[in-house]
Amino acid sequence: MNKENLYGKTLNELIAVVKRFGLPGFAARQIADWLYRKEIGSIEEMTNLSIKMRDLIFQDYEIGLAEPARVWESIDGTKKYLYRVQNDKFIETAYMPEDDRATICISSQVGCKMGCIFCMTGKQGFQGNLTANEILNQFRSLPEFKRLTNIVYMGMGEPLDNITEVLKSLDILTNDWGYGWSPTRITVSTVGMIHTIGDFLEKSRCHLAVSLHSPFDEERRKLMPVQRTNSVKEVLDIIRSFDFNRQRRVSFEYILFKGLNDSPRHVRELVKILNGIRCRINLIRFHPVPGSELQSPDIKSMTSFRDALNAKGITATIRASRGVDIQAACGLLSTLELNKPELYD
Repeated sequence: MNKENLYGKTLNELIAVVKRFGLPGFAARQIADWLYRKEIGSIEEMTNLSIKMRDLIFQDYEIGLAEPARVWESIDGTKKYLYRVQNDKFIETAYMPEDDRATICISSQVGCKMGCIFCMTGKQGFQGNLTANEILNQFRSLPEFKRLTNIVYMGMGEPLDNITEVLKSLDILTNDWGYGWSPTRITVSTVGMIHTIGDFLEKSRCHLAVSLHSPFDEERRKLMPVQRTNSVKEVLDIIRSFDFNRQRRVSFEYILFKGLNDSPRHVRELVKILNGIRCRINLIRFHPVPGSELQSPDIKSMTSFRDALNAKGITATIRASRGVDIQAACGLLSTLELNKPELYD
């Protein structure tokens, strides 16, 4: 019989578990402490629970951690881990060390529904939502887990298309009964899901990053089909309705494409549509994916675009490219490995 995972359950879910067995309510916090603070690998290690209690839980539950199946390492220190999930599908997790920071980029879905033409994950199609267990396993089972200072939900999938499990994982990461991380160390990225972005903003205090890539409706629609039903204007209206104080940041991700979205006209329109929103724009170099004719502008053009935005009062930075030599762009490695499960048998 397949057992249910304990790791990835919220405190309320753990309360339901202990009640099911007629155990005292305080046992839920004890179990949470073992799972998220003491980092155990088996139910037997929960030594402040009686043997009878542990035996009852063990009948139907296991911890539910899984090691990465494979790893690639870049010359710049970036590592891309491949995790096997859901009947031999694969997800990617990136570890990016820098001076006094170490960031993990985690996935929230297997594949993606959004179909952005510049993203390899979208070319896989949608294969399933990750559970809170599978989302957090990328964090907990990372060999560099102890070094991490920041988390970004910018891996495979659209986090706000899997809002329930993503919010569960954020609950565990930021609550005192969980890992106790500050929400200011976590950023969740979205293409702009108007039906769930409000839930995220209300129920989490983590930073928000919106994938923008063009300020013009028709142009963005060609790059990102989601624009047809979730327009930038609607997303910005929702953002304007929330109070982003100095402890919470909203940023916009902007991949620059040569001759497409890198003109002075784009600078002017970005300034116009973002007026009144305290934010920053992260400019990103495009790394080609198979079958795409899109190209990245040179660094001189990127710098000019950044400087033009800064001169108009919008803070813009150029994000350093990481892991280029190991194909660290989202979806590339998992696509390559998708049809090669024999490597891990």
